[in-house]
Amino acid sequence: MTHRLSVAFGFASLLISAGTVLSACNMGNPQPSQPAAAPDTRAADEAQIRSIDAEWVKTLAGKNAQASSSYYADDGVLMAPGAPLASGKEEIQKTWAGLIGTPGFALSFSPTKVSVSRSGDLAYEIGNYELTTNDKKGKAQTTKAKYVVVWGKQPGGKWQALVDAPTTTH
Repeated sequence: MTHRLSVAFGFASLLISAGTVLSACNMGNPQPSQPAAAPDTRAADEAQIRSIDAEWVKTLAGKNAQASSSYYADDGVLMAPGAPLASGKEEIQKTWAGLIGTPGFALSFSPTKVSVSRSGDLAYEIGNYELTTNDKKGKAQTTKAKYVVVWGKQPGGKWQALVDAPTTTH
């Protein structure tokens, strides 16, 4: 029994010694500090997106398809009602040219909500739009509906639309 006790005490002493050595080693090598959290720019990003929207509405009023497509990322997508999915700036520009060329075309929109990710690289926007075009008899027809735009911050910090998805319901 005495032999077992001395072995047990010896093992316990070994564990305590090992723990002391490991602790001493860690004191000399402190853990690397965590990188500082990125500043929260969500409010400024939201304001920037709302400003871009205001510019975009003015651009559309000027009926310039090329300028209208400049708000999209190179691989952006436009899901215009009644039109095929437009992917990439060239297709988006063609879709806008068709829409803008419709007799009586007028479009306005405004966000009701802009939500920016904590990381500051993605955002989404929900809002209302009004699209006016002339019917076959030349009478103005206005559609009021909702939309969603997914935004991505591009290299250099510029926000551009990744997905533009208007709906056709109120």
